[in-house]
Amino acid sequence: MQLSTLDWTIVGIYFFIVLAVGLYYSKKASSSLNEFFLSGRNMPWWLLGISMVATTFSSDTPNLVAGLVRENGVSGNWGWWAFLLTGMLTVFVYAKLWRRSEVLTDIEFYELRYSGSAAAFLRGFRALYLGLIFNVLVMGTVSLAAIKFGEIVLGLEGWKTLLIAGTVTVAYSTLGGLKAVIVTDFVQFILAMIGSIWACIYIVNLPEVGGLSSLLAHEAVVPKLSLLPDMSDPAVWVPVLMVPLAVQWWASYYPGAEPGGGGYIAQRMFSAKDEKNAIGATLLFNVAHYALRPFPWILIALASLVVFPTLSDISSVFPMLSEDKVGHDVSYPAMLTLLPSGLLGLVAASLIAAFMSTMSTQMNLGASYLVNDFYKRFIKPDANQKELINVAKIFTFVSAVLGMGLGLVLTDATQAFNMLLLLGAGTGAIYILRWFWWRINAMTEIVAMIASLFIAGFFTFGTHDFEGWQTIVIGAILTTIVWVIAAFVTEPTDDETLRSFYKKIRPSGSGWDAVIDKANAEGVNIVKEKSQLPLELLCWVVGCVSVYGALFATGNWIYGNTSSAMILTAVSVIGGAFLMWAWRGLKTDEAKVEDDIINHLTN
Repeated sequence: MQLSTLDWTIVGIYFFIVLAVGLYYSKKASSSLNEFFLSGRNMPWWLLGISMVATTFSSDTPNLVAGLVRENGVSGNWGWWAFLLTGMLTVFVYAKLWRRSEVLTDIEFYELRYSGSAAAFLRGFRALYLGLIFNVLVMGTVSLAAIKFGEIVLGLEGWKTLLIAGTVTVAYSTLGGLKAVIVTDFVQFILAMIGSIWACIYIVNLPEVGGLSSLLAHEAVVPKLSLLPDMSDPAVWVPVLMVPLAVQWWASYYPGAEPGGGGYIAQRMFSAKDEKNAIGATLLFNVAHYALRPFPWILIALASLVVFPTLSDISSVFPMLSEDKVGHDVSYPAMLTLLPSGLLGLVAASLIAAFMSTMSTQMNLGASYLVNDFYKRFIKPDANQKELINVAKIFTFVSAVLGMGLGLVLTDATQAFNMLLLLGAGTGAIYILRWFWWRINAMTEIVAMIASLFIAGFFTFGTHDFEGWQTIVIGAILTTIVWVIAAFVTEPTDDETLRSFYKKIRPSGSGWDAVIDKANAEGVNIVKEKSQLPLELLCWVVGCVSVYGALFATGNWIYGNTSSAMILTAVSVIGGAFLMWAWRGLKTDEAKVEDDIINHLTN
């Protein structure tokens, strides 16, 4: 299947638009690191929320979903649906805390929260690890999907696809900084949603598929439809449902769903106008990411079971596809080749946009770590803004080359997904608790990273009889035990740093009582923050129920289960109404200022 002149024209128009955006914001982005990496900390919630959603919708995302559906059924998506729990926790607990920190990156947080040489080491090491190794691995998985898409849909060799799309992405990312990334994300999200929904409608109604009712009744599709795994078989529901919900969501550090917030999610929160906008952005992201987007991909994956029942069917139709790139995840781009001219160009542009959205964010984020937390902090602290911006552009280019190069080596999106989960297994609890428990220190995180690395190395390259889900659980448990012990036996963070952190961030709960009591006993007045944690946690639970209700309501409406769909819709609506009511009780800094003014005037 080759794109027509009309299709290539649509793709070309898209390239022109994103380059124009980069040029438009280039002058302001080059004025300071704050502008280049955080858009001047003045972005509205709706634009930031859409940017988060666009970044998580990469060219590998529908491929991953297609692979999960074909191999494990619709319920196989619990591997990533479970991350809603950490996403909603970020919305109601961590978003305002991150915004209060006023750091440039989430790695700079280390020297705000911890003290001494261990904190400095942790900041530098994490800058290199996340900026180069982890970030490049993420870009590699995204590039892998672009390669498969290019070989199947565009009829181009993988390196050519990366060269064209990657060059445009590097251009607007280095020119316009984060603001160009966020604005183009908005365009990319709209284009991606139109493309995926329109493509889904067209494909489901192909003669080979026969419409929605015929698709859902097909013998190859019926066993894959359930939203929940077979609860009568522990060998199925334990790894598919229980492990993600009980362990994976809090234990694993995964891009876009970092426990406690982090990565590009934190970067967007730093860029918000204020705490309310940071909370609103993360809420919009979680609603759209989990409730709005999945089913067009799922339906196309189910349709692929009718058109391409086996991998050999895909190979026979696409002999140009490299043998090591043939997997269930390529069923999604394979189905797109059935689209007519014009629509194929729109969908092609939308998936290229998805690739560019994630790549541009990872380039900018990785460069922020390498410049702010390594180069400026350790190599040249007295560097001026112009020099730092130039270094940022160099790092942006280098990381892009490394990420796309890795994509040429990887073979399967699921393989990379599992690798990312295993690498961070067990460290997630630290990122959740370090805000609320003073005893966690820099050495705790260092020990956790080392333990996680060795355990992941053993399960990846050693000889054992454990299944994939078992390695994640065992890795999380062992790493957690190691870092909890380290928290008690290593030297705590110094009093001055702990007191300064509490005054600035004002976290809720009793985990800081020892610090507050000691400070007050020594004549340092610290007023304990009135805890909102119970209300925040209640909003977290209700938020998760509401979004899952919307997700499953959508599925049941599509499946024709009207009664279940109506009940789930009602649950989602009632939950949303409660959150709107509870919002007034969640005090942010802005609300506190308003209350202080009112109290002053009335008294």
